[in-house]
Amino acid sequence: MGNKLVSIVMPAFNEESRIRQAVEELKKVSFAKQGFGKEIIVVNDGSTDNTLKVLQGIKGISLISSPKNRGKGFALRQGFARAKGEVIAVQDADLEYAPKNIALLLEQINKGEEVAYGSRFLAKPKNMSFTFYFGNKFLSVLTTVLFGQKITDMETCQKVFSKNALKKLELSANGFDIEPELTGKAIKAGFKIKEIPIPYKAREKAEKKINVMDGIRAAWTLVKVRFS
Repeated sequence: MGNKLVSIVMPAFNEESRIRQAVEELKKVSFAKQGFGKEIIVVNDGSTDNTLKVLQGIKGISLISSPKNRGKGFALRQGFARAKGEVIAVQDADLEYAPKNIALLLEQINKGEEVAYGSRFLAKPKNMSFTFYFGNKFLSVLTTVLFGQKITDMETCQKVFSKNALKKLELSANGFDIEPELTGKAIKAGFKIKEIPIPYKAREKAEKKINVMDGIRAAWTLVKVRFS
């Protein structure tokens, strides 16, 4: 184990078909080369399927479970509060993002960055529908315009923060608006977000939990954070 610790927070809602594989893949990844040991914090966000039952049978994780669905933002904030690491990473449970990508982001932290994002658009995202492609691009451009820092993938679900940076953000979002809140408040706090390309393969559109209304809320959140 390395002499530093990265806490990886994975929110999960109704992911019974993927959650075991997602956690096991994350457990297999070593960050020793980057000088980090890891703790895995999985937050069951009130799943109504067998997600919680599956998670209860997996060893080597720290499990938080909410009795009802409160949203991704609430789940992440619960995980952040539990995290013991000097560095905190976000990893989705749907396997669209390979856990091994976190090593690339930790390398940036080792170079002195406080915030590092894996950008799908600096690489070539696979299977992304036009609606999601356009929506993500629009929100990233809006972020760039509002905050004056070029961002290519504001909505990426692979983000890494130093604990020092995360503590300064005073997060309050409960839903998918956690993504624009994290980015907007990080920039307003004076942090430069380092983006690096990561591979990404979208799952089927019908399986997505995010929708057009979430995109509208994200845009509004960016505006609120910028001018609050």
